[in-house]
Amino acid sequence: MIKILFFIPNLSVGGAEKVLINLANNMDKSKFDITVQTLFAGGVNEQFLNKDIKYKYCFKKTFRGNSQILKLFSPKTLYKKFIKEHYDIVVSYLEGPTARIVSGCTDEDTKLVSWIHIEQHTKDAASYSFKNYEEAKRCYGRFDKTICVSEYVKNDFLSIFDNIKNIDVLYNTNETRQIIEKSNEKIDEDILSEEEYNLCVVGKVSVRKGCDRIARILKRLIDSGINSHIYFLGVGTYEEDLKKYVVENGIEKSITLLGYQTNPYKYIKNCDLFICASLSEGFSTAATEALIVGTPVVTVEVSGMKEMLGENNEYGIVTENTEDALYEGIKKMLTTPGMLEDYAERAKERGKEFSTEKTVKAVEEMLFSL
Repeated sequence: MIKILFFIPNLSVGGAEKVLINLANNMDKSKFDITVQTLFAGGVNEQFLNKDIKYKYCFKKTFRGNSQILKLFSPKTLYKKFIKEHYDIVVSYLEGPTARIVSGCTDEDTKLVSWIHIEQHTKDAASYSFKNYEEAKRCYGRFDKTICVSEYVKNDFLSIFDNIKNIDVLYNTNETRQIIEKSNEKIDEDILSEEEYNLCVVGKVSVRKGCDRIARILKRLIDSGINSHIYFLGVGTYEEDLKKYVVENGIEKSITLLGYQTNPYKYIKNCDLFICASLSEGFSTAATEALIVGTPVVTVEVSGMKEMLGENNEYGIVTENTEDALYEGIKKMLTTPGMLEDYAERAKERGKEFSTEKTVKAVEEMLFSL
């Protein structure tokens, strides 16, 4: 039995948090004794952890300035303070503060794994949760294994830290069967319109997710005579600005904020198109879920999308990461006869490659190899 700890800042709304739940729930409990620990308690995803997984937290709730306060203490001091037990493997399941803490482990019998989810591009961004770049490089260099969620993220990480030696790519885990089952649940009949193209966006309603660009693209679609409606599944800091924009531009009837949904899949499946306008991603959980339920995807090029959808748009459309390019991609998908139907079939086929069994097995084999 391998005793393993997954350490992550929180289990709030987010892709990394969600896929950690999926992974931990589906690992073989006859071979792994699993604990999930967070820096801060209270995340909405805590409720989805199976009862055969131990859960711990360091602080009952987040507090102002925590990042700066934690940097006052050494990684070794923090590890000794927060990680009380011996584990065979300790995984920092997100870049940043938990990676800094886990790197402070001094137990030679414990193997350390760092999981990198997002592209960071610069030394400053990658070192934000550390005292400086030198400390970040030293801390990341202490891990026995580094896992990235896509080749794009891997190459980005290696461009910042050239001392990482044992690094691989493993794709995120999705609850495939559960996603398909939940996608078949009924939605209120008056939510989606048969007279419009129903488009969906999943994730935080924020500028980083490109929600401002999506609102402007919707206006252009409507002005071009393409009758469309966008549904936002999520909450976020841009909601009030988004509401102001749609009122000022007279498109209130064409945008619906559905908020956080425990079952977004039934909406994704019943929409005509899934859109990603993000400025950055790791390996989009939401886009993968769209493929699993057979909804066509149009996305800007961010980390992982060409790995997911093909270098030549075999399974979805990947555009340049600009508002104009995304608009043209969506317009093409909606106005080309038969294109939506064709890509719906391609999505279903591609979605099979991200089965729960395949992704969990790959992670388990990596852990056994340590």
